[in-house]
Amino acid sequence: MSEPAAAVKRSERRAREHSATRAAILEAARRAAARDGARDLSLRGVAAEAGFAPAALYGYFASKNELLLALAAEDLTSLARVMRGAAAGCEGKGKLAAVSAAALSLLRSTETIAAASQALSARAGTGDAERLFNGRLIAALKVLSDAAGQNADSREAQCDVLLVAATLSGLALLARAGRLEALGFTAEEVVERLEARFTG
Repeated sequence: MSEPAAAVKRSERRAREHSATRAAILEAARRAAARDGARDLSLRGVAAEAGFAPAALYGYFASKNELLLALAAEDLTSLARVMRGAAAGCEGKGKLAAVSAAALSLLRSTETIAAASQALSARAGTGDAERLFNGRLIAALKVLSDAAGQNADSREAQCDVLLVAATLSGLALLARAGRLEALGFTAEEVVERLEARFTG
């Protein structure tokens, strides 16, 4: 094997190893976040969970914020997938409600997306982790837009999709804290009203 070919193989092997280690760190972070809460995630705790020295994590994530954004980006991918699945089973009336219910179910069980708001920079779009998060957020918003029957080609339609997303995020926070039921509402009731308001 020629030297350039061997160098390419080594480079590919290192890239695969890096990707596998990064995935293992993310999985350890997910376990730590489930146990301790995403807001209380620490690089030291994740390193211990993954079986690494804390300093080893810095080769993969520059900070706790970057790690949290990577987890949230994965969850946004899952959110978009779950919503697409719910949308595939519906046509016309009820589609936004089905997609919203699926989104709420996932958002209730994870807090990484909500916790990521603390990790976002005041200057939007800085860093690879934030750009990845933003891209995944846009993909999830596109699924909501399609479910609402919005073309999202106008500023007004884009604003409507943001309102639906903000409502679902807020509902998930209230539901997770038990406040929605304490206020005398069910998630289903609010989701039906949401659909009536935005697809009516």
